[in-house]
Amino acid sequence: MGEVLSQGEIDSLLAGLLSGDLDADRMQEEGRQVKNYDFNRPTKFSKEHLRTLEIIFEHYSRLISTNLPVYLRKNVQVAVASSETITFSEYSNSLPNPVILGIINFLPLNGPIVMHLGTSLGYVILDRLLGGDGVPLEKSREFSEIELAIIQKILVMFTQLLRDPWKNVVDISPVLGRIETNPQFAQVMAPNDMVAVVTLNIKIGEVEGLLSLCLPFFTLEDVMDKLNTKYWYSSMQNNRSEDDEQYIESLIRKVDIPIRAVLGKSTISVSDFMNLQVGDCIRLDSKVDEDMNIFVGNLKKFTALPGAEKDAYAVQITSVVREEE
Repeated sequence: MGEVLSQGEIDSLLAGLLSGDLDADRMQEEGRQVKNYDFNRPTKFSKEHLRTLEIIFEHYSRLISTNLPVYLRKNVQVAVASSETITFSEYSNSLPNPVILGIINFLPLNGPIVMHLGTSLGYVILDRLLGGDGVPLEKSREFSEIELAIIQKILVMFTQLLRDPWKNVVDISPVLGRIETNPQFAQVMAPNDMVAVVTLNIKIGEVEGLLSLCLPFFTLEDVMDKLNTKYWYSSMQNNRSEDDEQYIESLIRKVDIPIRAVLGKSTISVSDFMNLQVGDCIRLDSKVDEDMNIFVGNLKKFTALPGAEKDAYAVQITSVVREEE
């Protein structure tokens, strides 16, 4: 329905037309607002939908930046870079070859989504998991079967992390179906199908790369009404503090920490050290029946007695050192 004019506005317009200050033909041309519509690319994702997807994947970014360092032992920064709606053919044509594509069954929704991990990030992750410094390859190459098996474990972790961010929209049970390294073999939908693409920027140490998620309209069609910020905030759970605490505790329990048992200390000259031979004895500043100090990292946390467990050396904890001590 058009805007209703008041009597004063009508009188003003009539006066302008009679005096010649207003041109009726010009006003009619200016009032026409014609917008081209491409029927091959119907608008199915609104700005509100894309904004809600950004909120979901901002939460997802925080989960990745918390969980990925557990595997890589390196600082990881993740942030949402962009969101857009395009056709699937445009998305697949933009992918390089070779590529790391995870086809994820987005159960219980009817359809898959596609996760694309940048090859530079894939090489960095492989290098870190295999004991390297996390340096990408200068030239891209095909991935071996062993490398794909290692990458698959990371993609499975990425897939499972999708559960919590989508909880306010729908309870999903995503499953990684398969991994493709050639984009031509990942034609899981029609080329003209509209998809929403959310791109995350991941920085591992000094190396940056992209992780993109392709979300087809037909997969999200059943929950499109819930992809708005009003529904999102109204359905947020207020009693998640206990669950969050347990989740953080479970992550901390996975972290490896160094522990060392110190038998004792001694001071010798450099010449004596250079002349040490097998069978020589070094006198320590501790006695046989005294407790040893146990350090966690650089902090003294326990005292213990030395001993053995089967064929291995061991210590038996005798006391716990509190912070105030």
